[in-house]
Amino acid sequence: MPKKSLDSLLLFFLVIAKIEIDSLADNVLPDRIADVQRLIAGWRWHTFFQRLDHPQTDPVTMLLWVSAFGLLGLYVLVSLWKGSRGWAFGFKLITLYAIIALLVVGKTGLLIALRHQSVPWSYSHDGGVIQTETTIEYFFSGKNPYVEDYVNTPMAQWGINEYRTALYHYPYLPLMFVFSAPFFALAHSAIGWFDERMVYLPLFVLMLALVPLMVRDKREKLLAVMLIGLNPIMAEDVIFGVSDPFVLFWLVLAVWLLAKRRPQPLWASAALGLACAAKPTAWFLVPFWLLYLLKDVWGARLVPPVSRWGALAKTALRRTWSLPVAALALLLPYFLWNPFAMYDDVWRWSAGQGETGYQIWGWGASNLVLAFGWVADRFEYFPFIVPQIIVGVPLLVWLFRRQLKENSLGVMLWGYAIFLFVFFYFSRFMQPNYLGFLGSVFALGYLLDETVMRET
Repeated sequence: MPKKSLDSLLLFFLVIAKIEIDSLADNVLPDRIADVQRLIAGWRWHTFFQRLDHPQTDPVTMLLWVSAFGLLGLYVLVSLWKGSRGWAFGFKLITLYAIIALLVVGKTGLLIALRHQSVPWSYSHDGGVIQTETTIEYFFSGKNPYVEDYVNTPMAQWGINEYRTALYHYPYLPLMFVFSAPFFALAHSAIGWFDERMVYLPLFVLMLALVPLMVRDKREKLLAVMLIGLNPIMAEDVIFGVSDPFVLFWLVLAVWLLAKRRPQPLWASAALGLACAAKPTAWFLVPFWLLYLLKDVWGARLVPPVSRWGALAKTALRRTWSLPVAALALLLPYFLWNPFAMYDDVWRWSAGQGETGYQIWGWGASNLVLAFGWVADRFEYFPFIVPQIIVGVPLLVWLFRRQLKENSLGVMLWGYAIFLFVFFYFSRFMQPNYLGFLGSVFALGYLLDETVMRET
C-alpha cells in the first residue's frame, strides 16, 4: 500500500487554495447572498438550500464546497489504498474532474445565472465578458470595435470612475468577438440571452480533456489536470470570465497537435495563429515555436550557417505557413479598416500613451517607478519598453541557447513562460490573471518534459 501520494498532497492544497480565494472573491459581491436567495426561491429544493444559509457565503456555493471536500477525502483514501494501479487511476481521474466541475463549472454557472437575473455589469469581468459582448453587437451591426467607444454600454457601470479608460479602447484582438459571434446568435435565438462565459467554459472543459492526452505517466496525467483545472487564479478567471483561459485553450490545442504520435505541425501552427489573433500574449511563443519546429534543420548553433538559411526558409514555410495565414485572416481586415484605431486600442492604451492610457497597475516593478517618484501619478507615461529591451534581449538569447541544447516541447513552453514573466514584470502592469496564465504554461511544460526539467 502506498505510504505517500504526491498527487493527493497537491490536490489537497489546490482545493483549499481554490475555496479560500473563492471566499475572498465573494466578499466583493455584496448583494450575492440576497441574489442567490432570489435565484433559488423557485427551486424545488428551496428548503434544503435555505438550511445552508451562512453569513459569509451563499447556500449554493456552500454545497459546492462541501461536496468538493467530500470527493477530496475519497481521492486521498483511494490514493493511500491503491495508488494509481488498476481501477484506482480511472476513479481518481473521474473524481478529479468532478471536483473541478463543482468548484469551477458549478460556480461559473451560478454567476452566469445571477448575472442574468440581475444587471449586465454584475458578476462578471469587465473586458472579457461585458465589453466583448458589446463588440459582438458592434460586429453584427457592421461597426468597428476599435473605433467605437463604450461610454453608453454596460461597461460604463463597471469599476472605479477614474480608472475606466477602457471605455475608449478595446484591447483584445478580433478572434475574441468573431469566434463568439455564432454562439451569441445561437443563444439569443434559443434562450433569448447570452453570456460570454458560454464560450469560455466549454473551451476550458475541452482543454482539460486534451491535457492528460499529452502526458504518459498516470500520476502525471492527474497532476496535469489538477494543476491547470484547479490553478487558483486561472480557475477564478474562468468563473468571472477573464479572457486568458480562452487564449490558453488555443495554445494547449496547438501543443496537443504537436505532442501526438503523428505530429501535425500545420494544424498546430494554425491553432497558434488563432491564439495570436486573440491576444498579444500569444505572440511571444512564436519565436520559441519556430525554433522547435525547425530543430532538425536549425542545428545546435544560435545562428545557423548561411548554407542552411535556404533550407530553414523552405522548412519554415512548409510547416508554419498556416500560422500567419490564420492570424492575418482575422487581424488584417480590422487593421486595414482603421490602422491607427487598432494600434491605439491594442498598443498605445496598454503603454499608457494618449489622453486615456491605462494606469500603472498590478504586481510588477512598475510600482517602484511610483515609489521612487519617477512619475507624478499612475496615469503618467513612462518608457517601460526600455527596461524590457535591456533585460529581455539577453534573456531571449539565453533562452534560445537553452532550447537549442534540449529542444523539446516542455523546454519551449518554459522558455516562453520565463520570457513572458520577465516582460510582464518590467511592463506598465502585471496583472494577477497573467500569473495564473503563466502558471498553467509552466505546469504543462514541466509535465511534458519532467525528466528534462529536473535535470536543468
